[in-house]
Amino acid sequence: MFKEKINPLQNYQDKITKFILDHEIDKKNINILEFGVREGRSTKMFLDICAKNDGKLISVDIDDYSNLFNDNNWTFLKTRDDDYEKVSSYFSENFDIILIDSLHEPNHVSKLIYTYWKHLKLNGSMYIDDISWLPYMKNSWRDHEYTENINRDTFNKILEIQLSNYDNINLTFSFSGSGMCRIIKQNDNELNKPKLMFPRKNYIKKILKKLFFLFKKA
Repeated sequence: MFKEKINPLQNYQDKITKFILDHEIDKKNINILEFGVREGRSTKMFLDICAKNDGKLISVDIDDYSNLFNDNNWTFLKTRDDDYEKVSSYFSENFDIILIDSLHEPNHVSKLIYTYWKHLKLNGSMYIDDISWLPYMKNSWRDHEYTENINRDTFNKILEIQLSNYDNINLTFSFSGSGMCRIIKQNDNELNKPKLMFPRKNYIKKILKKLFFLFKKA
């Protein structure tokens, strides 16, 4: 039922257009760092922004996409995104935008956030793709157990970063398609380490309370 009604490609295009493009379209001399290329949809959007606003884009991927575009504003690096020494050797100024859309695993995403945060300009935006588990839940339109769990874990990891950095970042989410978040840099402070969340939901107490009332009624 869901698969017939929802087009994942169009959903992704709507997400990056509304959540990224509308926020960044007017920035002059824009400088962008992108982790993850694949079909090049976000890469094409960024190159269009660069052409309009005299910008530059660096894209990083472990697969070779160097022939995907022929654009003087584009530098492609075939390397791991966490090879900081190599990646950082290709830039000399900080970025207005950093997009993380490579390995979608919470600890890896967190590593990239903390590694490259110092290279994000003040009021710059760091985007992380695939933070929503809703499309991948059982009987949903992209039903997939592993992706459901890994996206939920990434979402929670980002909340842990937010929990210890309320004064340092401004965090917003989009739940269109597979979801995306935007982290705006509020100051030049280093990010505090993630703070573990301990929700006050106590399921054992709730179960015992329900059992108590059931026995009381009996």
